[in-house]
Amino acid sequence: MTLVAIGLSHTTAPVSIREKLAFPTERLGDLLRHLIALPGIKEAAILSTCNRTELYCHTQNPDRKILIDWLAQTQNLAVEEIEPYLYLHTDRETIRHLFRVACGLDSMVLGEPQILGQMKNAYQTARRAGALDKILSRLFQHTFSAAKKVRTDTSIGSSAVSVAFAAVRLSQQIFDDLARQTALLIGAGETIELTAQHLYQQGIGKIIVANRTFDRAHTLASQFGGYAIALRELPNHLHEADIIVSSTASQLPILGKGAIERAIKHRRHKPVFMVDLAVPRDIEPEVEQLADVYLYTVDDLRDIVEENRQARKEAAQLAEEIIAMEVEHFLAWLRSQGATDTIRALRSQAESLREEALERARRALARGESPEEALELLAHTLTNKLLHTPSVQLREAGINERHDLIAAARELFKLN
Repeated sequence: MTLVAIGLSHTTAPVSIREKLAFPTERLGDLLRHLIALPGIKEAAILSTCNRTELYCHTQNPDRKILIDWLAQTQNLAVEEIEPYLYLHTDRETIRHLFRVACGLDSMVLGEPQILGQMKNAYQTARRAGALDKILSRLFQHTFSAAKKVRTDTSIGSSAVSVAFAAVRLSQQIFDDLARQTALLIGAGETIELTAQHLYQQGIGKIIVANRTFDRAHTLASQFGGYAIALRELPNHLHEADIIVSSTASQLPILGKGAIERAIKHRRHKPVFMVDLAVPRDIEPEVEQLADVYLYTVDDLRDIVEENRQARKEAAQLAEEIIAMEVEHFLAWLRSQGATDTIRALRSQAESLREEALERARRALARGESPEEALELLAHTLTNKLLHTPSVQLREAGINERHDLIAAARELFKLN
C-alpha cells in the first residue's frame, strides 16, 4: 500500500495551466467516486483551489501514469499539456507535503490560514463521497492536528504580510475596540476590498465606501454590512470616520489638509487614523502635520510588511521542525497498522479458547462439582489451551536452531 500526492501548484505551473486543471466544487463528489473506481485506488481526496490542484490517494499501485491519465481525461486535456507541471510524492513525502500545505508553508503567501479551511473542505467532501477509509481519514486528522500545533507554537500566522492587513493591524494599535469605530474606505479596487474584509473580520463597527462609481461602491459595501457614498459626498462624511483608508487611481490628491482640518474640528479632536495606499498619493502629505491625525503611506506599510515577512520566515523554520516530528509520529502509527490483522487474529483465537474452557467449567458445575473445582478446571484448561500452540512452536524452533524465533518470543512475552 502506498500514499500518493500528485498535482500542480503556483510553484510549478502558471495560472493558464492551473485554471485548466481546476475542479468545480459541485463536480468533486462524482469525480471522487470515479477516482476510487480506478484499479488499485483504495481511498482518495481532491484539493482544488486557485493556486493548486492535488490528488491524495491510498493505493496499491503507485504508477503515476494511471493518475496523470485520469487528470487529463477528466478535464479533456492532452497528457503532454499538464505532465511537465506535475509533481508526485509518495509515502513519507506525501505526509510531509500535506502537513506543509495545511500550515501554509507551500502557499504563495507564507503562513496564510485560508488553505487549512480549504483542506478541511476537501476532507469533508471526500468523506461525504465515501472516498475515505481508515488510512487517509487518519492522515487528514493528523494533518489538522499538526497545523494547529504549528499555529499555536509558532508566530507564522500572527504578522501582517499584506499592506491591507498591516493597515488593519495598525488601526488596532490605535483603537482598543474596533467595534466602536467607523471606517471610511475610498476606492473600490482589490486593495480596498481586502481592507474591508480584514476590518469586517476584526469586528469593525461601521464601514462606509466612497467611490466615483456609486454602484461599485454599493456592491462592495453591501458585502460587509456597510453603505456607499459618491466621491463628491466625502466632505459631508469625513467627520464620521475614525479610520480612513484610500486607494484610488486618481492622479491628484482627493483629500486635502483643509478638509481634514475641518473634519477634526467637527470631531472635537478625536484621533483619526489615515492610510494612503495610492500611488500617486490620495492624501496631501501636509495632512501629517495636523494634531490628532496618524497618517501612514504605502511605503510605511511596506516596511512593516517586509519585517513581518522576515518574522514569518523565521517561524517557518520552527514549523518545519514540528512537521518533521509529526511526520515521524504518523509513520509510527502507519507501521503499527501492519500488526493489526495479526493482533485481531490472536484475540479471536483467544476468545475461542476462552469459550471452550468456559463451556467445560459449566458442564463441571452441571455435573454437581463444586464452584472451586469448576474454577480450578477453568484456569487449568484455559492456561493449557493458550500455551499449547506457542509451546509446540518453540520446541520446533529449538530443534531447528531457530534462535531468532526463541529470542523474539522472549521479547514478545517479556520473559526474563
